[in-house]
Amino acid sequence: MSYGYVLPTASSDAYHCPHCNVYANQFWGNPSIHFIQPGGSTTTRNVEELRVSYCRRCDKYAVWVGDRIVYPSVSAAPLPTTDMPDDVQTDYLEARDVVTRSPRSAAALLRLAVQKLTVDLGENGKNLNDNIGRLVKKGLPPRIQQALDAVRVIGNNAVHPGELDLRDDIETASALFGLVNMIVTVMITQPKEVEDLYSRIPSGALEQIERRDASP
Repeated sequence: MSYGYVLPTASSDAYHCPHCNVYANQFWGNPSIHFIQPGGSTTTRNVEELRVSYCRRCDKYAVWVGDRIVYPSVSAAPLPTTDMPDDVQTDYLEARDVVTRSPRSAAALLRLAVQKLTVDLGENGKNLNDNIGRLVKKGLPPRIQQALDAVRVIGNNAVHPGELDLRDDIETASALFGLVNMIVTVMITQPKEVEDLYSRIPSGALEQIERRDASP
């Protein structure tokens, strides 16, 4: 469950390129290595364990050993959405850097990021569960409530292991990034886009709307 981000995987025909971060077709090949023998002669061999993928979008290469990408460094998570607040983005990017090495650490950092996000949405930040509850009373969409609680509970389990153990669960930890991006999109980006378009309505039409809504 990647919410739009396709993690680079060995032999896959397409994924989000670790260089340009665009979903693009990939070509694969085994590079040849030239060995210099004593006396200066050379031999050429294909190394079966070493493979190279080539991105059709940016014309750059990635190097793989077996099923693991070794160049460039790659995260199992998408980049933050454009309107993510700076304080939230700091924790999000740190989580993105460590998710393949420590899914537990990433989940805990995303829980912290979401707590900061609820503050940006107008809550006091002292208790994430209470913040979510107050947002629900203000009309928070059920889908966003579920996303917030998913990050909260899974992040809590990362710090205080319960029924869910994230020690090696990169897939679950990676899916949380998509939820955080979705929350920002619905709660920040979409209202901003609507407000921008509404502000372009001519004044006469706005007055008609106000009279319509004021009438019994």
